[in-house]
Amino acid sequence: MNPPRLLPQRITLRARLTLLYGGLFLVAGMVLLGTTYALFNQQLTRSAPKILTLEKSDPSATAGSAAPRRQMLFLSKNGESLTGADAENWMREQQTTLHDAATTSLLTLGGIALVVVGGAAAGFGWLVAGRVLAPLHRVTDTARRIAAAPAAGRGLHERIALRGPDDEVKDLADTFDVMVERLDGSFDGQRRFVANASHELRTPLTLGRALVELAMHRKSASEDVKQLGESLLEINFRHERLITGLLLLAGSENEITERLLVDMADVVGHVVAQTTPEAERAGVVVHERAAEAPTAGDALLLERLVHNLVENGIRHNLGEGGRVCVTSRTREDGRVEVEVGNTGPVVPPYEIPALFEPFRRLGADRLVTAKGAGLGLSIVRSVAQAHGGEVAARPREGGGLTVTVILPACPVQVG
Repeated sequence: MNPPRLLPQRITLRARLTLLYGGLFLVAGMVLLGTTYALFNQQLTRSAPKILTLEKSDPSATAGSAAPRRQMLFLSKNGESLTGADAENWMREQQTTLHDAATTSLLTLGGIALVVVGGAAAGFGWLVAGRVLAPLHRVTDTARRIAAAPAAGRGLHERIALRGPDDEVKDLADTFDVMVERLDGSFDGQRRFVANASHELRTPLTLGRALVELAMHRKSASEDVKQLGESLLEINFRHERLITGLLLLAGSENEITERLLVDMADVVGHVVAQTTPEAERAGVVVHERAAEAPTAGDALLLERLVHNLVENGIRHNLGEGGRVCVTSRTREDGRVEVEVGNTGPVVPPYEIPALFEPFRRLGADRLVTAKGAGLGLSIVRSVAQAHGGEVAARPREGGGLTVTVILPACPVQVG
């Protein structure tokens, strides 16, 4: 196991700008302080005190040989009079002391002032960078909320609507709003098209079924007509199921506004009872292990979710001797889990993601057949996401598939 990271994985743009501002200010301050020190040292050396000498004659010398004698006089701090080399040494010591004190004072006080002003500049840069980057944070937050929507196309109604100076950041926000608006219109148009097309196609299918049944039930109808009518009714029934699946898929993309308490154990028991006749005709045994699993949502959609999973497990099975196992339980984290596993042909792992796409099936079966229209797992995923849940599938050892749906825990109050 990798050790935990003690440092952040990345440095934010605001922090980088603050470090840049502060670093440039400190470099400029150090250059200024060094230049001031050099000029100060040069000026101090140039204006150092000079040792003055006083010429006076020696009274003990004769008139013919009298010569002036240089004598250095200096009054010390305590009033003592120094002459000669002592005065010169004392002056040099005072000059060195003054130079060291001035240099130390300049560097120490200048360094402290530089650190204080540099910290103030970094803090000011942090505030300025935060104010400048605030519009970018709005763009990021809006994009994150849209991306976190439980279903595709949901949340696209949000807009940034940034107000401020007409600069590059506002151009970015406006461009993002235009992009989201076009995506929102595209998703809305797609949903309306599916819903309208499904409703429009239901009418001729219903009319065709009525006409076929009327022709089949005539007293003068021959056996050939009755057999042809049964085939047409079977085809019509498949098409009706396809239309119903499209309507359900389009409807499950909408947000679940009214949530009621639903025990998935009851749903599993009801669905198993409904699908038992089909399982017996296919020679498949359905095992049920339903434990209490309360969640909140739309009972009809959740029933359709479980029904599609069990139905897929029965239809995509081995036939005689096949098995389907349906379980429901409440996990340790409080969330609800529904799992449906079935025997069947071997499912390659790379084929599993495509099974959740509409009209996608395993293998070469790409047409609407008795096994379905290829919308079962698509509807399962859409219903799970509409309820804030998730769905995953994995191949079983020896063949078949196991699909796991995880739904949120039931809150204290629902409705």
